[in-house]
Amino acid sequence: MGIFGRKDSTETTTATAAAVNPDLAALTGDYGIDAAHSTIGFVARHAMVTNVKGKFLDFSGSLHLDGTDPARSTASIDVKMESIDTGNADRDGHLKSADFFKTDEFPTMTFRSTGAEALGGDDYRITGDLSILGVTRPISIDLEFNGAAKDPFGNERVGFEGKAEILRSEFGLTWNAALETGGVLISDKIKLNFDISAIKNA
Repeated sequence: MGIFGRKDSTETTTATAAAVNPDLAALTGDYGIDAAHSTIGFVARHAMVTNVKGKFLDFSGSLHLDGTDPARSTASIDVKMESIDTGNADRDGHLKSADFFKTDEFPTMTFRSTGAEALGGDDYRITGDLSILGVTRPISIDLEFNGAAKDPFGNERVGFEGKAEILRSEFGLTWNAALETGGVLISDKIKLNFDISAIKNA
């Protein structure tokens, strides 16, 4: 995932930015996502007037970062759909049911990266395959690198924030209800958000 190549502000071209900073090489390696300090969330429009936010509490993932050639980096994430949490037990139960995620039949949502690119500064874009309900679609995630540090326990960490949008209907998530005033209860467009901390493997 070409997201960890923090670029020097004096660099003026993408080619130069990707190649000259020797500190990037230190980030090269394999990382595990620290789920306790990370969030994978979503936002859906409800009743055409407000947003409902949710997140997943159980997920795991791994990253391979290449500090000298960020485009060769990769990411893999697995999300347990039973862990969905919108702050309302009845709504969560409905989302797990056959109307939506069918968690008994499709317990896991997955993401597998297929490519990455530097957009300039600390901004990157990762592309990959998102699988929900057994349906796989391409997705692009815009990312901002938040930095790298060694924590008090000696772990080497990297962090980033990401966002993306999908149409849930493309994954077979078509349940809805019409409103008397026009429109529908739940938006087709879903906003995804990521706040990730990852620890370098020993």
